[in-house]
Amino acid sequence: MNLWQQYLSPHSIPEAILALTSAPGPVIPIAGGTDLLLDIQQGRHAPVHTLVDLTAVPELTQLEEREGHLFIGAAAPLNRIARDHLVAQHAQALVEACDLVGGPQVRNVATLGGNVAHALPAADGTIALLALDAEAEIANSAGTRRVPLRDLFLGPGKSSLKHGEELLVGFILPLLKPHQASCFKRIMRPQGVALPIINLAIRISRDGETIVQIRIAVGPGAAIPWRAGQAEQELIGKRFSEPPVDAAQEALLAHVGFRSSARRASSEYRRHLVGALFRDTLDAAWKRAE
Repeated sequence: MNLWQQYLSPHSIPEAILALTSAPGPVIPIAGGTDLLLDIQQGRHAPVHTLVDLTAVPELTQLEEREGHLFIGAAAPLNRIARDHLVAQHAQALVEACDLVGGPQVRNVATLGGNVAHALPAADGTIALLALDAEAEIANSAGTRRVPLRDLFLGPGKSSLKHGEELLVGFILPLLKPHQASCFKRIMRPQGVALPIINLAIRISRDGETIVQIRIAVGPGAAIPWRAGQAEQELIGKRFSEPPVDAAQEALLAHVGFRSSARRASSEYRRHLVGALFRDTLDAAWKRAE
């Protein structure tokens, strides 16, 4: 039995939008397809009439500096992102996140756009992008627009992208300035199960021994990708020392919404782990910013 009836490979964003909006039946875009194809084959996805392959659209695979920002195309494979010198220079947390998704074969084809569009609250690429203050570029028949990354998510597995009408083009990240850095770390199950029990990303800006600005993202900290805003406020403007770090950790624990998962870990176990993970990630980002 055919899993779909029509396969299209557009070569531009307008062609891709036209393919989505004019499909005669249920339509879905595909790039890496490492999750999507399994879901279709195993009956976890609604029937699909048309697949729109985005890998031949040049704009969606670009990695470049653009108007003072770093642009990462949504269809860029994770391994390419993890090996790119511009990403390593300006978004080390994203390099570390991409390098931990699945195994090498998966990372060769899986894309950052797919990781984000899947809308899971602990997706490694999503957590890194959230800490890095990324925006998403979205295209539809009227043109393109930018939105804060957080606006893409409505709930676990639920994206705000309008199905069959909108396309995730890529991500726009600020370039790092002197004394700014980022870090991503995660704890995962052993024995080759590449699912994060908990992950955490931090982007920090320092002036001498003072924390000027900080962004902390934790997954899964809520029903959507979550920033620890209260913990950030405990650190901004403070000297990097034990009292404010302790206060930030307490604020994180007071507001994070860990849930139990049979495949990953209990909420209690995650609460037990997150303090050490937070301190380890913060320390690494702080030292990199020196």
